[in-house]
Amino acid sequence: MKEQRPRTAAEIAEVVQGNLYGDPATVICGIASIEEARSGDITFAESTRFLETAQRSMASAILAPLSAVSSGDSKVVIGVENPRLAFVQLLDLFAPEVYATRGVHPTAVIGSDLQHGELVSIGAQSVIGENVKLGKNVTIHPLCYIGDNVEIGNDTVIFPHVTLLHGTRIGSRTIIHSGTVIGADGFGYMMVGGQHRKVPQIGTVLIGDDVEIGANCTIDRAKTGVTSIGEGSKLDNLVHIAHNCQIGKHCLIVAQVGLAGGVHVGDYSVFAGQSGAVEQAHIGARSVVAGRGVVVGNLPEGSFVSGFPARPHKEMMRQQAAQARVPDLLKKMRELEKRLGELEKERPSA
Repeated sequence: MKEQRPRTAAEIAEVVQGNLYGDPATVICGIASIEEARSGDITFAESTRFLETAQRSMASAILAPLSAVSSGDSKVVIGVENPRLAFVQLLDLFAPEVYATRGVHPTAVIGSDLQHGELVSIGAQSVIGENVKLGKNVTIHPLCYIGDNVEIGNDTVIFPHVTLLHGTRIGSRTIIHSGTVIGADGFGYMMVGGQHRKVPQIGTVLIGDDVEIGANCTIDRAKTGVTSIGEGSKLDNLVHIAHNCQIGKHCLIVAQVGLAGGVHVGDYSVFAGQSGAVEQAHIGARSVVAGRGVVVGNLPEGSFVSGFPARPHKEMMRQQAAQARVPDLLKKMRELEKRLGELEKERPSA
């Protein structure tokens, strides 16, 4: 467990590996924005302009870029090379730990042959299926459903109302937020005799290590084989990953993205909000799909696309700029047509 206590400015400077200017014994109890900071807080100033504003705040200390710090600052200042990284380190330092009591709650329903490591936590009214395997220090919050033959790696946290259906495999140090469903059937049907016949979905889902999945996401099981999310990838809330998708390592999938069946996404790629891709599209590594962009074909590595259908972003920007000029061009054309008509009238008859 993290030790929740005030820190001195000297201790904080050591944590962020920064240079301390001012009283090292200054006590810091929390972290806050410049506008919300009170005595005892440390705040964050990203530039010289923000540092001047932070100096006028009620904060007791300021985290700032080394290049912006001067010896005449009126408050305690900790100068760092990378202020954003240092700010994240302090957020983690002062964030309260989400702790759950270790052990199995008496109201949990546990199937046969549960295997688990030490220090697991299974919350109230959760349902655990048969042949489930849990690593050490796994936390399953109340009201979760963990289906038969599910495997969950070490130090993974499952928040309330998460559903992991049969055969799903979750890596270590993964976080799954409330309302998410992993392993539901993929959307597969074929027309037979004028009716939609369901295509059985007999595959599974594999979630890698260090993945975070937001609230109310849906990741469908594969028709055959595996739907996979690579290690280190992060999904925002309300994301849908269809059957047989393969998401690479360290990808970012932002809110309301929808990926159709069989999409392959290369490592370190980004799908911005409300974007998507059609079935079987292959997205090269380190590609970016801008907000509301829809990929309708394959993209080479390092692509940056936008629009519907998605095209290279610079090309799309030129197109939108041209479209913006259309009203003026139409107005000029009407004026020219009018002038041409007047000239035709003025021309003497043969």
